Amino acid sequence: MSVGRDLYQMLIAGSQAYARWDLEASMSILKNRKKLLIVLALAVPILAACCAEAYVGHEMLGGKAAYAPSFYTTSIFLTSIAVGVAAGLITGCIGAGGGFIITPALMAVGVKGILAVGTDLFHIFAKAIMGTTIHKKLGNVSVRLALAFLIGSICGTFIGGAINKGLYNFSPILSDVFITVVYALLLGFLGFYALYDYLRLTNRIVRKDKDGNKAPDAPNANRTGLSLKLQSLHIPPMITFDQDAVPGGRHISGWIVALGGVVVGMLAAIMGVGGGFVTFPMFVYIFGVSAMTTVGTDIFQIIFTAGFAAIGQYAIYGYVFYTLAVGMLLGSLLGIQIGALTTKVVKGAQIRGFYAMSILAGFVNRITTLPKKFVEMEIISLPAGLVNGIEFVGNIVFWFVVAFFGFWVLSKFILNINKLREG
Repeated sequence: MSVGRDLYQMLIAGSQAYARWDLEASMSILKNRKKLLIVLALAVPILAACCAEAYVGHEMLGGKAAYAPSFYTTSIFLTSIAVGVAAGLITGCIGAGGGFIITPALMAVGVKGILAVGTDLFHIFAKAIMGTTIHKKLGNVSVRLALAFLIGSICGTFIGGAINKGLYNFSPILSDVFITVVYALLLGFLGFYALYDYLRLTNRIVRKDKDGNKAPDAPNANRTGLSLKLQSLHIPPMITFDQDAVPGGRHISGWIVALGGVVVGMLAAIMGVGGGFVTFPMFVYIFGVSAMTTVGTDIFQIIFTAGFAAIGQYAIYGYVFYTLAVGMLLGSLLGIQIGALTTKVVKGAQIRGFYAMSILAGFVNRITTLPKKFVEMEIISLPAGLVNGIEFVGNIVFWFVVAFFGFWVLSKFILNINKLREG
């Protein structure tokens, strides 16, 4: 139980760090007229074309001859905006986890898994290059750490991208199953622990050790036993970092950092989440890097990891829907601002509860699609009506929870708009 909880705390710390970057990048775009005009200039023609497409009744914007692994419809584009709003509300209001629902949500409306991953990565990359104020953080970036990590993460994107493309070329259904299982495991783990955390908070359950003392909620900052062991391994080339935090700095092998980058790059390319939710806990809890240095390096790596994965592994093969990426960017900019403002008028316990509900809804949605996929792969044999019904229930649960959360946040925002304006 303690190992699982420590892992949960590490992933939550990572998703919170990723949410802080997302909020900073989004607000940077919103506060800059030129950047905001670029987003609107991209979105307005697409919205106009969607209205025209809906009016004349064509199935696919641009014609069915366009190279794409699945059909594009107006409803899917409008859904991408809604997905962006939902992810933004979760990120801004909860401060963690919003990006986890984007790929599952796109898959829930009929976008193929590999396309959802590629589009999500491109959306992250677009937000990174437009919104990240990297110059403010450069003083906290260890250049040698960043370079070693990026060498590994770029290699990892090639491995992860090759896995996804290889599975898709072998069997599109198997590709969807693989991505679905990966997300189901992650969302299930995070969701059930988040629910436990919520119940622990509301019922004042406090874990104690055998001496009756309150147990810590997370590993001991950046001085874990694992980080000390890794820093004691002298495998050239050695990298020195955190000279400002510790006299003489700390040291770690560049090979260890690069291997960590490989893991992050693979996860980014497979899941489409940019790798930011893994980088922070990896640097702090595994490598033993200070939080200040980690924040700068994390922001630095998101741009390159997401860029190499999105363009080098998906875009050039036709696995990115740019219009959907614009829709998600547009929606997330709106959602994240409303979510961030709403935190000033809602209770923290309620926010934790909605976080658990949202993540578990994503888990239910993904797990209920598997019976139909297994039937299509001829692994199991079940009536078509049954598997379609199970998938339908999963979709209803997911969209009901997301819609209810969105309605709750928007209602809190509207009802307290005068108070927020005064603040």
